Formats: sequence, C-alpha cells, structure tokens
Amino acid sequence: MIGPVQLIRAVAGLTQRELADAAKTSQPTVAAYESGTKSPNWRTVERIAGSVGLACHPTVGAALTRDQERSLFLHGAVARELRARRTEVIEIARRNISRMRSVNPHAWRLLNDWERILHGSTSQIVACMLDPGEHGRDLRQVSPFAGVLTPAQRVAVYSSFRSAV
Repeated sequence: MIGPVQLIRAVAGLTQRELADAAKTSQPTVAAYESGTKSPNWRTVERIAGSVGLACHPTVGAALTRDQERSLFLHGAVARELRARRTEVIEIARRNISRMRSVNPHAWRLLNDWERILHGSTSQIVACMLDPGEHGRDLRQVSPFAGVLTPAQRVAVYSSFRSAV
C-alpha cells in the first residue's frame, strides 16, 4: 500500500528532495515516511500536501486496491498536464465525455458529474480527480482523460508506480 507522503509526491511529480524542500523538511525524513520507518501525523501530512498545492482529507472506508492506487498515479500525471495545458486537456475530456455517452449509457450520472467538474477551477478539477474517497474512485472508473498522456508518459507512470509499491 502506498503511504500518504509517497502518494503526495507521486501526484505532485516531485523527487524526494524537491518535496522535502517544498515542505521545509529533509530528504531523509521524506524517505523515512515513504519507507515506513517514520510515521507522519495527520497535521504533517496536511502540511506536506499543502506545500505543493494539494489538499489532503482523511477518508474512512476500504483501503484502495492496487488498481485504484495505479489509477490515482495516472490521474496525478493527468493533473500535471491539466496544470500545464488546461484548455487542451479540458477539450480532450469534453470530446471523450461526448463519445462515452454513446457507448456507455449506464455511466450518465458520472459523466454528468465530470461535465460539471470540468467547469470548475483547475484546483477543483484536480481535487475531484484525485479524491481518494468512494466518489473519486467511481469518477476515475469513467475518466474522460484518455489521450491526455502520451504512451511514453503512461509507461513512465506505470514504472514509477511499480517502484513505489
């Protein structure tokens, strides 16, 4: 299972050193949190997330499966692309929603949610995209972001995920 600090770092797309610098801590501390030799308290996790512009909310429920964790990693990469080229990523997502409606009529509720979400700010979209809760998990099952990442980017995310788990 991926710990919160490792997930924050993966979503932010940073090295341990970069995350440590942003959070005003040391790289060995970040490494210790990720390896499990140290356990950050919730305030520390919130502070680290906030240092890279992410919000962190506790969730109660079943732990994420490996596939769900991988989906979060992928959406972290999509979030970085959204921040870098918002207009293009939103357009890709809207085209995909339109296409998905015709082939998956049972997903109308979640596709409507995505349409509404895409009208929000970048940070609101990212928060929904990376929500570890049940609704976030459901949204990622019908993600409209296919085609945002290049094949090479996807391979890099999968490689990063395998080394993180």
